[in-house]
Amino acid sequence: RKELDAKGDFMMELESKLHQANSTSLTLFNDVKKSQQEVELLKDYIYELKSRVAIYIPVREDPVDKKLAEYINNYPDRSKL
Repeated sequence: RKELDAKGDFMMELESKLHQANSTSLTLFNDVKKSQQEVELLKDYIYELKSRVAIYIPVREDPVDKKLAEYINNYPDRSKL
């Protein structure tokens, strides 16, 4: 009987640790998701700021045009463009 109680207590302890680990994992996942959203927001903000002083302003919906604008606007020596 004692052995069965000890194993039951051990199982309860493991379940408690698993629950705590899952809870921590979910919190970390939500933090990462929130951080990723923040990064995207900051990227958009930087893009907007750069476009104010940009040489080339791309079409917003065109990813190729955006990359081309990024290359042109970040070119180290603009006099060579």
